[in-house]
Amino acid sequence: MDAALFQIAERVRAALADHTPLRLRGGGSKDFHALQLQGDLLDTRDWRGIVSYEPSELVVTVRAGTPLAELEAVLVAQGQCLAFEPPHFGAATVGGMVATGWSGPSRASVGAVRDYVLGVEILNGRAESLRFGGQVMKNVAGYDVSRLMAGSWGTLGLITEVSLKVLPVAPGETTLRFDGLSQAEALQRLNQWGGQPLPLNASCWVPDAAGADTGSGTLYLRLRGARAAVEAACRSLGGVRLDDAATAADWQACREQTLPWFAQRAADHVLWRLSVPQTAPVLALPHGVGAPLIEWQGGLRWVQAPRSQGPALQALAQSVGGSASLFRAESAGQISASPIFDVQNPAVQRIQAQLRQAFDPVGIFNPGRTMA
Repeated sequence: MDAALFQIAERVRAALADHTPLRLRGGGSKDFHALQLQGDLLDTRDWRGIVSYEPSELVVTVRAGTPLAELEAVLVAQGQCLAFEPPHFGAATVGGMVATGWSGPSRASVGAVRDYVLGVEILNGRAESLRFGGQVMKNVAGYDVSRLMAGSWGTLGLITEVSLKVLPVAPGETTLRFDGLSQAEALQRLNQWGGQPLPLNASCWVPDAAGADTGSGTLYLRLRGARAAVEAACRSLGGVRLDDAATAADWQACREQTLPWFAQRAADHVLWRLSVPQTAPVLALPHGVGAPLIEWQGGLRWVQAPRSQGPALQALAQSVGGSASLFRAESAGQISASPIFDVQNPAVQRIQAQLRQAFDPVGIFNPGRTMA
């Protein structure tokens, strides 16, 4: 075993022996999103590097502490990418990318992080090294445990290595802008286009003025695919075609939440993440809450509102078959102090408890990430 991995395993063994909680962290870029940050810090960044990369096979195996930017640079050099566009929010690592399970603007079209995880190697709560999956898609017999790690926030085990499916960069791409559309008009168009054979990749509706629940806004639509398909879609959809180089920075800002809409959040407002069906109508947000920023062809709606509006927003999202969670706290550097897994379904709660008991029976991994 490599010295860096051996030291990590020894830390887990010592924590198991002493029943001492561990806080697993790579670059710390997602520390803001937690109920609490508990336990002795275990930094994974010494365990880094690309283990193997076969561009012709569209698969890469990477150690968990590898900076996400470093992996993406290697892929770009080969004309390939992580199609789900994981956000960085700082010095993100590959292990953190999988553990959080967050995807970017293209999520609704290409799938989530878990859809690209082929295999993982982890240290469980007994300090045992376990490997699940492999380096091809058809490798699952029984439970698909490797994908279970995506979005587990390190509560089931410490990810040490991951194999990912990568894709070629699309040959054709452009962004269309549609001005003066209300939420309802934008959602109606997105639903209509979603039923057509169009190379839709990402969308973002931005309200023109904060506080106008039903006011107008601007819809941005990114097309990706074969050049002929992108050109044909441009002719049929209309809108204003934007410069590709300029919009690349805008889409990155959308992914990293650095757009002006995010920066203009009031000091006493938190950022709420509403995950709803794409066909959900315009939501009747509480009085005084401004219009949302909408991504994922209607499926992801960001809302800026006081923390006290949480119950109302959660009830509203649930009424259309979705959920609402507190994503960012009032100020930078402050944790959200809201549970990541606030599951209401008793059956799902039991499954989560049983999984944690199986993988981490003593409860040493990231206890502050979930409900006590």
